[in-house]
Amino acid sequence: MEPIIRVQGLVKTYGDFQAVKGNTFEVQKGEIFGLLGPNGAGKTTTLEMLVGLRKPDAGTATIADYDIVTDLQKVKEVIGVQLQSTTLFELLTVEEILHLYASFYPKHVSIPDLIEDMLLTDKRNNRIKGLSGGQKQRLAIALALVHDPLVIFLDEPTTGLDPQARRTLWDIVLRLKERGKTVMLTTHYMDEAHVLCDRIAIMDQGTLIALDTPNELVKQLQSSSAVQFRFGEEHTVDLAAIDGVKQIGSQKDFHILYTDDLQATLTSLIAFAAQHDLQLLDLQTRTATLEDVFIHMTGRSLREA
Repeated sequence: MEPIIRVQGLVKTYGDFQAVKGNTFEVQKGEIFGLLGPNGAGKTTTLEMLVGLRKPDAGTATIADYDIVTDLQKVKEVIGVQLQSTTLFELLTVEEILHLYASFYPKHVSIPDLIEDMLLTDKRNNRIKGLSGGQKQRLAIALALVHDPLVIFLDEPTTGLDPQARRTLWDIVLRLKERGKTVMLTTHYMDEAHVLCDRIAIMDQGTLIALDTPNELVKQLQSSSAVQFRFGEEHTVDLAAIDGVKQIGSQKDFHILYTDDLQATLTSLIAFAAQHDLQLLDLQTRTATLEDVFIHMTGRSLREA
């Protein structure tokens, strides 16, 4: 595969605050690439610079070999963009607004086919103001696809949607990949990033702190399972003495033990608690996730950040 997006040392500053701190990465043609991180990590600012909504203060980037600053008009011809909040003409119907957007471009895809792809066929004559949140998000993606772009940018595409609407949108994004489109999306949902993305760049406080496939990022923990719990009282004990523990993390009042031998770690933990007269509370086990990668790298969870 070859890169279709190249980013080198991208910086964005607001006064004394540096929102994006010189990040460098590439997005391969035909992949789904995710920017994962908490709110305020710099994901949306990065995306907005790439699509021409904000001018970088330093660094360069190209999309399909077009520079995002000097060739911005060419860039706009090859990208489609769905932003977090898209203001639509509420009194138009689904079909009307798609024809309106199609008129802005020298060529466009089949509107009926696009409506069908976005699962909006039964809503094509409905006014936008009557659509559900999920339907409006699918319409926003349809508007981004109307001119058949090479690269689609999706900014937090499922924020605020119910679980069923999120899954529907996931299916649509995966079908875009099947058709050879390159998709770059931002999200703070770990499950979404894991399901959709071929590779993920994890951002925190404006800095890119990790970049790899979801599975490889989790493998960096060198542990397949996580044991999460808290003690009923204050303590000072060495959790590294528990059998099978590869790494130790924490999240608020909870301790997290990462292990490849879940049974040995659980047995040892229970014995350890009894030996030190400690009460185990809210004990749960799970497979290690991207959330654990973030906790390991930053000392806090995505939701706390």
